[in-house]
Amino acid sequence: MTSHSSFKSSIIHLTPEEFIRLPTPPLLIDVRSSIEYRLFHAPDAVNLSLHRILMGQFSMLQPWVLPDWFRDLSRTEAIAVICLTAHRSPIAAQQLIKTGFTHVLNITGGMMAWQSTGLPITPGSCPKSVN
Repeated sequence: MTSHSSFKSSIIHLTPEEFIRLPTPPLLIDVRSSIEYRLFHAPDAVNLSLHRILMGQFSMLQPWVLPDWFRDLSRTEAIAVICLTAHRSPIAAQQLIKTGFTHVLNITGGMMAWQSTGLPITPGSCPKSVN
């Protein structure tokens, strides 16, 4: 487990195994596209693509690109991000820190590592998000 810190904000990098061993894992946001998410995802993960997170940096676009459940999240509670291979999730984690989240977990290796370690996945369902 490694961390990257800035003033009162941090990104903690966890393997999928470390994440599932947390006593109370935080909300897990899958930052892949909705099509990728529909193929398979971690149980209880919600979908909000990196593209939408990046567009959400513009306040005038937030009502259209960021769902209410996301805009209502406390910026001080931990959240976690995951993508397919851990290329998009670090970008999402940095953006979340920039927008005021103070404790962001990045799942290293992404869904490929999650799946290769034999952790459960949810295949072929509609995006789990609350708009």
